[in-house]
Amino acid sequence: MLTRRFEGSFLGDAGRLSLAAVLECKICWHVYDPARGCDVWQVPPGTPFVALPEEWRCPQCDGPREQFMVIDDVAVPPAPAPAPPVRDERLAALAAAMPGRFEALFREIHVGQMRGVPLLNETLEVKAIGFRAHEGRVIGVMITPWFMNLVLVPGPDEDWSALVPGAKEIIAFPSGPYEFLAANRPETGPYKACSLFSPMFDFTSMLQASETARAVLAALFDPAIREEGDRSGEIRRAREADVQAEAAREAAAIASAERDAVPVPVSPVVDAPSRRALIFGAGLASNDPRTGAES
Repeated sequence: MLTRRFEGSFLGDAGRLSLAAVLECKICWHVYDPARGCDVWQVPPGTPFVALPEEWRCPQCDGPREQFMVIDDVAVPPAPAPAPPVRDERLAALAAAMPGRFEALFREIHVGQMRGVPLLNETLEVKAIGFRAHEGRVIGVMITPWFMNLVLVPGPDEDWSALVPGAKEIIAFPSGPYEFLAANRPETGPYKACSLFSPMFDFTSMLQASETARAVLAALFDPAIREEGDRSGEIRRAREADVQAEAAREAAAIASAERDAVPVPVSPVVDAPSRRALIFGAGLASNDPRTGAES
């Protein structure tokens, strides 16, 4: 039986937790169960919450680990803890540095090269989302007012200096293969990018774009949705379907509101009154609403 406790039962104090503690993110309710580990962060099953890597964050909403609440911490006989994943400090430092480099690069491009370009959705800003270590490299999502891309950066021991900008490559992830294009900038060094959305007019706020970016990263490592073929196009189509469904709901709500706004006569009449008569009164009903002349 799960026993939910107050938020203060953790707040970063690992001494309050047993090796079997199950915790839940208070932001999105994602549950971390040591028996399952975390595929997104490549944490093997059997890893206690207290042994998670220092940079670990909620794989669903990117929330800080300190905001997880204990929902199950039944006392069990202690078992030998598995060896924690070997932390590559150079890779961790690279993952921490890359968001700032990419944001600086694309802010400069936004201001210096994209000013006045109709392609821009100016409700959005330049932001790096969820950059993390993955199989010896760094991956994250880059949002700008004109595109959203997956970005893959080489690890400390890899040399991508020979990449030909624009060259295509299919890279496999747990959810399927994705097409990446090579790029190389002095500010960031060589990297590979997978286009998810461009242009960005489907997004009405930065919050909406950021939530989509985090959902993309979570889906990227989900083998349950794996299908053959390039998945980046499928992500775009899924987003377009969501936008169309949202637009249909809004249109239906507007139509319903318009119907509800027209009063319905209590008693039957021989000649059904016009909408103008219902709104302004019978005294004005004989005037043509377009010309103001009597009909």
